[in-house]
Amino acid sequence: MFKPLKMVDEKQKIIRTTCKEVKFPLSKEYKDLIDKSIKHLTYSQIEEYANKYDIRPGTALAFPQIGINARIIIIVYEYEKGKFKNYVMVNPKIISHSEEMVALEEGEGCLSVNRDVEGHVPRYARITVTGYDEDGNKMTIRAREYLAIIFQHEIDHLNGMLFYDHINKKRPFYTDSEMRLI
Repeated sequence: MFKPLKMVDEKQKIIRTTCKEVKFPLSKEYKDLIDKSIKHLTYSQIEEYANKYDIRPGTALAFPQIGINARIIIIVYEYEKGKFKNYVMVNPKIISHSEEMVALEEGEGCLSVNRDVEGHVPRYARITVTGYDEDGNKMTIRAREYLAIIFQHEIDHLNGMLFYDHINKKRPFYTDSEMRLI
């Protein structure tokens, strides 16, 4: 029986906490939460299940969003209609990035922010991330464009930051000539 995860709201203290590094091997609790997170995020992106279970659509989450102080992120990326690639990364770190910045034209949203926040969020167009898989094997991922934005958004959560912290308060929107909007 599927039971949706309960997301922590932006007003709760854990969302603004710098999370602790995770030690291996992962506990059964963490492995179960990873599996539940993947299922939750997958179902949230399939309209039939999102409606059935009343889940807000989401592509990714970080453990502090489910109330756990641990450096773990989960991304369920729909690379083609109905086809998903799962990324589980423990103790992720961005080790390099492009100089070019991009932003999502429609702005970003967050499962822990239950309101609309308008503005462009500048992000690196390309990044390289290192970390570990669930079994403690070192991994490196090169991400571009939308996937790079997702990784940066989730890694921010592990450092107590939310997407709107990056929005320029005086001038929240960029023109195409100022930044590439995707």
